[in-house]
Amino acid sequence: MLSIARTLRSDFLPLQYSYMMPPRETILTALHAQLSMLPATALRGEVLPERVPAEGLLILRDGEPGDPEVTLSPLRYHYQHRAEIEAVVQGDDRDAAFDTLTASIGAAIAADRTLGGLCDWVEAEAPRPVDLPVEGAASLKAAVIPVVLHYTTTDPLT
Repeated sequence: MLSIARTLRSDFLPLQYSYMMPPRETILTALHAQLSMLPATALRGEVLPERVPAEGLLILRDGEPGDPEVTLSPLRYHYQHRAEIEAVVQGDDRDAAFDTLTASIGAAIAADRTLGGLCDWVEAEAPRPVDLPVEGAASLKAAVIPVVLHYTTTDPLT
């Protein structure tokens, strides 16, 4: 009986599985790649390192996809995924460095708002910068920049 169950089960399984990254992961990877082209160091999901590079530091956080709007025919899930970019600069002229860094983020996003056709639209929201004192070193200027990724999937788990 066990051999029949194995035979039947193997008949229903495809011979070869090919793993494709879910659209959400593909889009976040593409956004990280776009940020990596900037002079600042771009990380994804990392903790803030002890030293901030002179060009600045960007940390992409995956954020929350939120609740999708659903269309039924055909079945589609429309997300407005809120990712976050933590932008950090350090040094004597951190105000100008921060403005340059945020402007370069805006320019990178504006250059390809669909991330090569992976999503419908990408838009960044205004940062709320704060100055953070560091004992024995120059202060940090940092902000979280919300980025809204508009995309559609056929399955909420992808």
